[in-house]
Order: sequence, then C-alpha cells, then structure tokens
Amino acid sequence: MADTLPVAKTLSCMKIDEKLLLSFGGEIKSYLQNEFVFKEDEKPVFYYQIISGSIKENNYNELGSEFIQNILGSDQSFGDSFLFLHKNYNINAVALTDCEIIRLRKDDFFKLITQYPDLSVDTNKCLSQRLYFKTAMIQNLASPLPEKRILGLLDYLKSFHKDDDKFSFLVKLTRQQIADLIGLRVETVIRTAKKLERENFLKIDSRKIYY
Repeated sequence: MADTLPVAKTLSCMKIDEKLLLSFGGEIKSYLQNEFVFKEDEKPVFYYQIISGSIKENNYNELGSEFIQNILGSDQSFGDSFLFLHKNYNINAVALTDCEIIRLRKDDFFKLITQYPDLSVDTNKCLSQRLYFKTAMIQNLASPLPEKRILGLLDYLKSFHKDDDKFSFLVKLTRQQIADLIGLRVETVIRTAKKLERENFLKIDSRKIYY
C-alpha cells in the first residue's frame, strides 16, 4: 500500500506479447472457475499471463479463513517473482472466472528474457514495484487508523493496474474481504468507506467501490 510511485507504473506486472510467448514454447490453457492454477507449496515451473478471465492469489490460515493477496485480470502476469527463487509458492492462484492463460516453462522464460534484454529490465521494474508497495502496505497495516489501513490497501491493489486516474479502479473485493485483509471488523470498513467517500477519497456506486 502506498503513497505515490517514484517511477512510471508497469502492469501487474509483465505484459509480454502473446505471439512472442507462443514462439518460445508457450501454451494456452483453459481453467474453470474455482480451479487452481497453482497451489501453495508447489514448485514454480511456469510463467503465467492471463488472456481472458480473472484469478485471485490467496492463502488460507490455520482456521481455514481465506486471505486474498490480489485479484488480476486479462493481460496481467502472476507468480513471476517465484521463478527467480529456489522456493516453492507460498500462495495459491485460483480462477475467479473461467480463464484462458498462456503459460511458458521457466527455462524457456529465462531464454526469452535473455534474448530480449528489454523484457529483463521490465521484469526488474515490476518486481521492484511490487516490493515498494508491499513494504508500504505493511507500514499502513501497523496504523491504528482504519482510514489509513483502507487507503493503503486500495493503493496497493491499484498499483497492479495501469490507469492512475481517480476513481478508475474498481475494487473487486467485498467489504468482508477488505476487513479480513486489513484486520478490521466489517462494520468498521462499511462506516469508514462512507466517510472516505464524503471526503472524496473514493466513490461508491451501486455498492461498488471505485478508487
């Protein structure tokens, strides 16, 4: 969660030309709603980029409650940071809707960014952006002010999307999911969101939040 970006935004993060991905051995795979793309503790073996549909990155705690990390849609990549680590996933990726996703094997992904250095630079920008906003999110979660927690979360989620215009970002989370993410009661989220709307920080239209 964050204040302002010091550099130009990138999408969430990579957006590699689909034909280029296919030419390096990428394949298009369909996923049904609620199907796992990958699971926590699995070994990362693919670069993933969404053609259509949307996915969520999440965890479940020891009580089975869901913790949503992010929601991503078409032309966005996910899970790429794990390709650079010798560690298994610590999140799940689950199809929110029926999806079509291009996946490219890890070795072929590294061949691609080696042959196209500009993509390697874009990857570094993407990972740096995620680290920047993740650090800011942790700082905001420590605040006792519900307004700061909510705005910090919205900044973080919006950072994964291209459009910076005010109220251009539709928050695809329920009030309960927002509350779970930032450790507040749902009643507090509802009350604070209305206050933030009155102060022109966000817009609520047909119960949907725009930021």
